[in-house]
Amino acid sequence: MTSGNKELLVIRHGQSEWNALGLWQGQADPPLTDLGERQAAAAVAALAPFGFDAVATSNLRRSNRTGQVIAQGLSLAEPDVEPLLAERAAGEWSGLNKVQIEEQYPGYLAEGRRPPGYESDEELLPRILAGLGAVAQMPGGRLAVVAHGGVIYVLEEHFGKSFERIGNLGSRWFSFVDGELRIGDREELVSETTIPDQI
Repeated sequence: MTSGNKELLVIRHGQSEWNALGLWQGQADPPLTDLGERQAAAAVAALAPFGFDAVATSNLRRSNRTGQVIAQGLSLAEPDVEPLLAERAAGEWSGLNKVQIEEQYPGYLAEGRRPPGYESDEELLPRILAGLGAVAQMPGGRLAVVAHGGVIYVLEEHFGKSFERIGNLGSRWFSFVDGELRIGDREELVSETTIPDQI
């Protein structure tokens, strides 16, 4: 890898308590479930062959805890925290499930409308790009970046990719080449068969 170029694997965090309940999170801060902890631990085996130099996470607990488990499993330093990589703000939908959203905001989901306080793509994308730029200043050429589904989705849309749901510990490669951000492939880090019943 030439000097100054970076490879970043942007990873969605493990299952949170609100993921398990089907609640929209946004920037609410629920912790990982036991399953989320196991997902993070199981991902280490898939990540190890890539030879990561460091781990970065958002400032939300579900992201940071996932990154801590990964960093420990890879014998790396504690993750750097980058608040600009926090999940999209969900506004008035934070803490609601889809049934509640439909009841309180009829037709919004089907029509692609969003409530007050919801962070638009136009607001989110510059924040995420700035966050990745900050992370890219970390030492090392290959970085694991634990963030959120909304972060990956807005980046994929920016590069013209069609929407495809990403699960917990799903991920996508990005790279900075001569200062230009480029998109790579998705990487699936865990499956049900790789997650131990206990840790």
